Amino acid sequence: MALDVALGVFLAFIVVAGTLGTRSYWELAGGLAVVAGSVVTARRYPAVSLGIALAGTLAVPFPLGDHVPAWVIFVLVAMSYQAGLRMPRARPGILTGVACTVLGLPLALAFGPDGLGDWAQMVAMLVFAGLSPWLLGRYIRVRGELARTGWRRAEEMESRQRLVAEQARLRERARIASDMHDSLGHELSLIAVRAAALEVASGLDDAQRDAAAQLRTSAATATERLREIIGVLREDAAPVEPVQGDLGELIGRARASGLLIESTVDTDGAPPMVARAAYRVVQEALTNVAKHAPGAAVTVRVTSTGARTDVSVVNAPPPAGPLPGAASGHVGLIGLRERVRLVGGTLRAGPDAGGFAVTATLPHGAGPAEPDAAADDEDGQSTSARALELARRDVRRSLVQAVAVPLGLFAVVLAIAGIAFLYQWNSSELPSGVYDRLRIGQPRAEVAPQLPGNQRIARPVRGEPPLPAVPGVVCEYYGTGRSWLDNDYAAYRLCFADGRLVAKDRFAEGAS
Repeated sequence: MALDVALGVFLAFIVVAGTLGTRSYWELAGGLAVVAGSVVTARRYPAVSLGIALAGTLAVPFPLGDHVPAWVIFVLVAMSYQAGLRMPRARPGILTGVACTVLGLPLALAFGPDGLGDWAQMVAMLVFAGLSPWLLGRYIRVRGELARTGWRRAEEMESRQRLVAEQARLRERARIASDMHDSLGHELSLIAVRAAALEVASGLDDAQRDAAAQLRTSAATATERLREIIGVLREDAAPVEPVQGDLGELIGRARASGLLIESTVDTDGAPPMVARAAYRVVQEALTNVAKHAPGAAVTVRVTSTGARTDVSVVNAPPPAGPLPGAASGHVGLIGLRERVRLVGGTLRAGPDAGGFAVTATLPHGAGPAEPDAAADDEDGQSTSARALELARRDVRRSLVQAVAVPLGLFAVVLAIAGIAFLYQWNSSELPSGVYDRLRIGQPRAEVAPQLPGNQRIARPVRGEPPLPAVPGVVCEYYGTGRSWLDNDYAAYRLCFADGRLVAKDRFAEGAS
């Protein structure tokens, strides 16, 4: 509302300042009425506001007779832009503009003092001061709506992506729980078996047998409790396949399935959790190669030192390109990041020389790293966040193009028109000495070699003397050499009838 008030005050000031020199109270009253009506209705009824501004633009200049007020242009530009910006639909604005144009242009042609010239001036004003700002306002509104819709969509995608990532992390934790069940359950079962054998062994007193029995019972209870806990985890996550075997067996099975693998594996001295994390990295990377890069050669490197284990799985570009439709949701990589994070390591995955590389650094004896919910890719920026940023850049680029391209085209057209105008202006100049030597009654054929090749198109429209009262008279117009920047530029008029010069005149704009 404050913006509308400020706009109304500014336009009213323009009207008052524009009418001070003319002292036309009708113009002042009409201008203030147009400003008040269009500004008051601009917010709630933008089509009505546009209609008032157009009607005022078409009606106000005619009583003035000799000029179009400058304030008319300001009002039309401001209110057309506001209408385009606030109209939820384009149809009311189009109908309003067409109605005002259809009614107003005939008035300009019929009642304008310059006839066709006033009509052309009105057309130019409606196009450049009315239509162009309205289109710009519509563009900004539509782009804003599209942008807001895109942001909402991106936020939904962001939330969905986080849910998928969380599910992948839970899946990986369930996989880790399964690994724990397989390993710890097996060890606890062995403890229970050994305790049972010790319980029935000879040479033990009653107290020792009771201790062995308690040990067997505790091992069985721990095994059952572990099974219950893992069962709860499996109810919250999708069923998973536990880690089975070692890296050598995994690579051997992958080779047997058709993958071309060159491998170097050394996990001696790696803690069990680190070894299992390395297994999962290699397993997921080989699965992705089989899915997204069929036929590609793969290099697997797993090396352990006293402080860490480094894992690298790099595949070359697939010979026949990726499988069509085999789009990746990055869920496996999200699970890998969770697995690696829990052992305090880092994971990197991305394109490499046309192929793809998955590398991990797994420290020995480190605790879990801090989780990063947004780290869905290597640079820590989620996919939808990147999409949002790209969309913002596209909006800014489109807005610049929407302003710069029309202005550039207008400048080109203006330059071409200016060059053509100057050429026509200079090529239609009749030297004053030639004009002075022309005599009434001189044959046209004798005069023609002395005349310019072109006639003057832009010539004074006011101050021209009456045509000679001679039947069949035809007049030609030529320049006098005056600059086109002069407001009262002049022209020569040569009138011929029956092939002879019957009148020659020199007249200027506004001369009486």
